[in-house]
Amino acid sequence: MKLIQRIKELEGITLHDEDGETHVLHFRSPLSHEALGRLEKSLPCPMPDEIRELLSITRGFVNGPLGGIDFSGGPGGFEFLEIFPCALSITGTGDGCGNFWVVDLTKGSTSWGPIYFACHDPPLIAYQAPDILEFVEQWLRLGNQDGSSTLGRTLDNAVMKIWRENPGVISYEVAASSSDRELKSFAENLGDSFLFADLRRAVVGDGFSWGRFGPRTVVRRHGEKALFACQKPPPKKTLLKRLFGG
Repeated sequence: MKLIQRIKELEGITLHDEDGETHVLHFRSPLSHEALGRLEKSLPCPMPDEIRELLSITRGFVNGPLGGIDFSGGPGGFEFLEIFPCALSITGTGDGCGNFWVVDLTKGSTSWGPIYFACHDPPLIAYQAPDILEFVEQWLRLGNQDGSSTLGRTLDNAVMKIWRENPGVISYEVAASSSDRELKSFAENLGDSFLFADLRRAVVGDGFSWGRFGPRTVVRRHGEKALFACQKPPPKKTLLKRLFGG
């Protein structure tokens, strides 16, 4: 199993990040048999054998970039059931703003993935990695001096682009006339007050701003598919309509 082999190789290695900090990686304690059982019961899908074996060896790293990783999902974390019905927050930004990288698990999941950056400030999600193995490699590069990790400045740039421009967002008209049956059905069920985001074939940095219309923005997901929608606020009434009704 590539993931377990790779994680075992990392115990005790030293990283030197671009800020001049040194990180010696140390394993977290593994999950007990009882804790492993509780976690598995909380999941919408069977736990992959590779993950079960990994968690019986270690839950992750107590230190390192971003303050370490917990593959089992630590206490607290990002919770927004309309976007992620079952999200495991495996690491955060360490700034106390409630921003985390989360594993999006569904009934059809066969691996610990995909992984998204789930952010409250600004309010958006951004696709990060297809699975834990790729996320760990990105995390390791964050601890190297070359600054090449997509968890660093590259993600910062993507986050600001998503928030400022909301690129890739699909209008109701385009979605409802699409030859893609899932997108078309999703749009027709919700109506023309929604904008849509298709992350089914996302690459690093793709995402959408779930709070673009304020903290009470209505957000919907198309079942377990990575299709999302945000409802636009109703148009404001003109002064004449406010004065005379209609």
